[in-house]
Amino acid sequence: MATGSRTRQERAEATRRAILDGAATAFDAAGFGSTSLTDIAQHAGVTKGAMYFHFQSKEALARELVAEQFELLPGGAESELRALQRAIDLTHRMAHGLRSSARLRAGIRLVIERGSFSTPDPSPYNQWIDSVRAMLANAQGAGDLKSEVDVGDLSTYIVGAFTGVQITSQVRTAREDLHDRVADLWTWLLPGVVPARRLARFAPAGSEELWAALEGGAATG
Repeated sequence: MATGSRTRQERAEATRRAILDGAATAFDAAGFGSTSLTDIAQHAGVTKGAMYFHFQSKEALARELVAEQFELLPGGAESELRALQRAIDLTHRMAHGLRSSARLRAGIRLVIERGSFSTPDPSPYNQWIDSVRAMLANAQGAGDLKSEVDVGDLSTYIVGAFTGVQITSQVRTAREDLHDRVADLWTWLLPGVVPARRLARFAPAGSEELWAALEGGAATG
């Protein structure tokens, strides 16, 4: 009996994953407004009945993809790095995810299209801003950010700047140049917020540890 129950649970979870993958593919391609439940069911390879069993609406599916976007980022292996470098690396991990994961691309697109929702939710932006703010506060405490920098304002700016950079990269090059553009963002930003004597400590293009982790994941994925 326990084995049968476990098998049913595994099948249900596999169906749920398939629905989310199908929804991500559909939303990534056409956006929230232009995607129908029929489109999602076809991409997922399930019936509408199976889809409704797990998700009551298209908006419920969209919210799930938005909520999980940070869980889909490649794991960070650079925890021993200085806090400001971790913030830089976070943006490159997001860039990598946008280039490699339909689920993450869909989640980000849905956040940007938040006006399509009946009750827009700013929490994904706030979550990311809070994560960056914590890193910047640690960096400032370590003397890696100028004392006059407002870490709340700077973290909000970084998240907004990354959002604009990735949209521009998507339109111009299908994100082929996204890492270069993120590196540009930090190259121009760091001299204004980091004491000159410490500037050479940071790699706008991402740390060696980050790239070793990303390339290792690509090799084993």
